[in-house]
Amino acid sequence: MKDAIRALQELGQSLWLDNITRAMLDDGTLVGYRDRLGVTGLTSNPTIFQKAIAGSEAYLPAIRASGERDSESLFFDLAIDDLRRAADIFADVHRRTAGVDGWVSLEVSPLLADDTEKTVAQAEALRRRAARDNLYIKVPGTKAGVAAIEELIHRGVPVNVTLLFSPVQYRAAAGAYMAGLERRAREGLSLDVPSVASIFISRWDVKVAEKLPEALRNTLGLAVAAATYVSYRHLLTLPRMKRLMNLGARPQRLLWASTGTKDPQASDVLYVENLAAPLTINTMPDKTLHAWQDHGVLAGEVAPALSLEATPATRALQRYVDAVGDIEALADVLQREGAEKFDKSWRALLASLETRMKEAA
Repeated sequence: MKDAIRALQELGQSLWLDNITRAMLDDGTLVGYRDRLGVTGLTSNPTIFQKAIAGSEAYLPAIRASGERDSESLFFDLAIDDLRRAADIFADVHRRTAGVDGWVSLEVSPLLADDTEKTVAQAEALRRRAARDNLYIKVPGTKAGVAAIEELIHRGVPVNVTLLFSPVQYRAAAGAYMAGLERRAREGLSLDVPSVASIFISRWDVKVAEKLPEALRNTLGLAVAAATYVSYRHLLTLPRMKRLMNLGARPQRLLWASTGTKDPQASDVLYVENLAAPLTINTMPDKTLHAWQDHGVLAGEVAPALSLEATPATRALQRYVDAVGDIEALADVLQREGAEKFDKSWRALLASLETRMKEAA
């Protein structure tokens, strides 16, 4: 295993892959990532599956054999098949780390982002169908999603909270996680219901690229991450969280998502070297993973962008207000646009499946 990979692991950060295709399951690529590159988990989303299914012939035999006539049902059949196989690949990691690592993630339909009740119902159904202990259900951190997160944690469903863009959005998701655990505690239920909170990074820098001076390009995402990390580490010290941990709960882990560099002029490992921090996860696309393996260098114990001091992190964010406006308002815009992007990918995915179903028929 390369030194750059080992450096992150020794720091206390997990490396996950932000991708899945049937081909990488068939040809041993994912096993190789686990064994040679230290990958200990996997995330997926509608855009990833849309590209995988539309761009590959690997799914055609399953589509022909399925007999499904409903494209959404067919998608979940295909996705659950893939994620079961991925979950089995990481099962030993999950056992070895006592459930801390070794997870895969499946997202509910993005069309349900504003419907708490239907999100909960679909999440429970998907969890039962997948029948894997190391599978997270991904739920967006929208207003309706936050209510669903509390309910799902209460019902014992592990949740990967997605589409979080700011400290305020993160704290709302973490509060929902703790509230769900507290309801379980009052009912005498086990508090061993894990969760991760996924903070999207690079989309900040894409959004404001034309508004910032050259010196601040590709730095806002890191500043938001630093402020969120302060909130995360502070939450671990709260009496509320400590009471839950004393009853058997484990903290909701912080996950860095959208960590592939979008600007061709910036370092291709920008969001890896600057997001190295204990008690976190970095889920990255294949290209970024290989780049870090090849030439990543960890700059110190914790990269400079991540400070445990609240005041410097808050002050760093203020540098951007004149150029981009209110940070939390922009975070809400990014969350809404992220949901819309997943909606678009979802509809394109279902359209591709309908075409394939007709071809199979």
